Amino acid sequence: MADLRTIKIDGNEIDVDPNLTLIQACEQAGIEIPRFCYHERLSIAGNCRMCLVEVVGGPPKPAASCAMQVKDLRPGPEGAPPEVRTNSPMVKKAREGVMEFLLINHPLDCPICDQGGECDLQDQAMAYGVDFSRYREPKRASDELNLGPLVETHMTRCISCTRCVRFTTEVAGISQMGQTGRGEDSEITSYLNETLASNLQGNIIDLCPVGALVSKPYAFTARPWELTKTETIDVMDALGSNIRVDTKGREVMRIMPRNHDGVNEEWISDKTRFVWDGLRRQRLDKPYIRENGKLRPATWPEALTAATRAMTGKKVAGLIGDLAPVEAAFSLKTLIEGMDGKVECRTDNARLPIGNRSAYVGTATIEDIDNAAMIQLIGTNPREEAPVLNARIRSAWINGAQIGLVGEVVDLTYDYAHVGTDRAALEGLSDRKISDETREAPSLVIVGQGAIREADGEAVLAHAMKLAENSNSKLLILHSAASRVGAMDVGAVTDGGLTAAIDGAEVIYNLGADEVEIDAGAFVIYQGSHGDRGAHRADIILPAACYTEENGLFVNTEGRPQLAMRANFAPGEAKENWAILRALSAELGQQLPWDSLAQLRTALVQAVPHLAKVDQVPENAWQPLVAADLGKADFVNPIKDFYLTNPIARSSPLMAELSRMALARRSVSAVAAE
Repeated sequence: MADLRTIKIDGNEIDVDPNLTLIQACEQAGIEIPRFCYHERLSIAGNCRMCLVEVVGGPPKPAASCAMQVKDLRPGPEGAPPEVRTNSPMVKKAREGVMEFLLINHPLDCPICDQGGECDLQDQAMAYGVDFSRYREPKRASDELNLGPLVETHMTRCISCTRCVRFTTEVAGISQMGQTGRGEDSEITSYLNETLASNLQGNIIDLCPVGALVSKPYAFTARPWELTKTETIDVMDALGSNIRVDTKGREVMRIMPRNHDGVNEEWISDKTRFVWDGLRRQRLDKPYIRENGKLRPATWPEALTAATRAMTGKKVAGLIGDLAPVEAAFSLKTLIEGMDGKVECRTDNARLPIGNRSAYVGTATIEDIDNAAMIQLIGTNPREEAPVLNARIRSAWINGAQIGLVGEVVDLTYDYAHVGTDRAALEGLSDRKISDETREAPSLVIVGQGAIREADGEAVLAHAMKLAENSNSKLLILHSAASRVGAMDVGAVTDGGLTAAIDGAEVIYNLGADEVEIDAGAFVIYQGSHGDRGAHRADIILPAACYTEENGLFVNTEGRPQLAMRANFAPGEAKENWAILRALSAELGQQLPWDSLAQLRTALVQAVPHLAKVDQVPENAWQPLVAADLGKADFVNPIKDFYLTNPIARSSPLMAELSRMALARRSVSAVAAE
């Protein structure tokens, strides 16, 4: 770290890194500087001029604090520390002038603007503006843009901060937005009026400091002060993004990101943000029993009695779906194994080794991506599997990291060296002699689920671990199911995987596993939230809460336990997952030894102690697998349609529309490629 430098801010001396900008130095001193264009995760534009400060002894005009570094300041007389003032008459007058200019063309339509109540322009006009306007000329108007079904535009409100342009270019990695024209003719626009082709585009809604870019599905539905805000965790992928769910009454109105530097920074994917309309549709709100080939509504006592009758004295297997919290997985494992049955969470046939956390989670944290000099991707397309993680890899690439890929050739929004598509390419990599210089640089091996789903999956994992060992790299297993790591941690697995678990089972208890086909013959009890594939195959349906409707623990892809909190209540007669299993266990005479979620978590932590370390990433002892013979097949990415990966997403009309648009774009690009 550079030597600290002493500067004086508003009369107080502070030691700061000379590479910091003045706006960052002021924040360290606890002084808030107003800003519109500056954002700590984007490049510096310096075009709104709201962050002006006075540099004593400098030019006789205010300076933009976002674009000037501490090391650019000249010392005062006789070597005194340089001085910056943020509240002098010069600064006050400058900010009032800037605010007056910003409001010249801005329509004062706050009562009908969706940003009203959480608008930076409103707040800063109150704090730094004046209570009158000298402008009498007609205001300028701009045409609206069609950015697609997610982002609604009101470009007359735009103040040209260019945050949206910088985000889409730098973070999302697309180049469809830009600014054209000069002076009064300047406007933010999209290239040839294209809609945005990114699964991170919703973040520009949060970035926009005015009401120019707002959420199209949320538009005109609620005001921020009407909403109850709940901090929770996302389950649309295994990243475990920190989110805030805003509800009005029983309904989820919108989902917003929360800042967490170690996981999702402050971005979320479009599926995470907009999937909430799927929470309302296709819901299972009462128990059902299949009679004469048809499902009929039933009461809870009827359904539990029927399930008990079906399970008693039979060979039982349990399947754990992608969205189940750890408590539900632990409850099902305890119940089914108490009946001499088998439980399996690897419903996609992923060959994740039992009990070896360094092999099914890895040794890296998500933050390790930031400082990596080399990142090797194996059998994965992170742009589809974890878009926010992919943005982090892109950021590392911008900062000089080299990226390698073994697997399908895809557009990842950054350049990479394509090593090959098959197992032979991986074998060549893992056997290659690595130079000492390369071994000393921080590096990462990321293995996707597509790489380990075939019969030789464990051999692929062994070669990936060998590569990590040879190159002195950390290993990260990129999961696609939010429940997978937690279920692996509690041991909800069977030797031999899915086939061994359900082989010969007369009754299959399906805990939200909608991505698996269950053959005819077995009696199926389905516990889940949506009427998807699992419910269609079921003989008994037990309606359960989904991720916003119950408190639950989820372990993300790097092995970090995080708590999801209840934001609203389940519809109809649907119950919490763990409570259904507890009630069923009593009927079966196999009563689970807990009567509350707190007691369940106590038992859970006794069985798996590291689950008590919420928001911490436990270190995993390195246990390399023995490298076995690899097959000949190419690596195939696991996700074919980003927008339709789980029952909640498949119930969402908006996700269906986005899926259709993505398919149309792919077919157009395929024709163009020919």
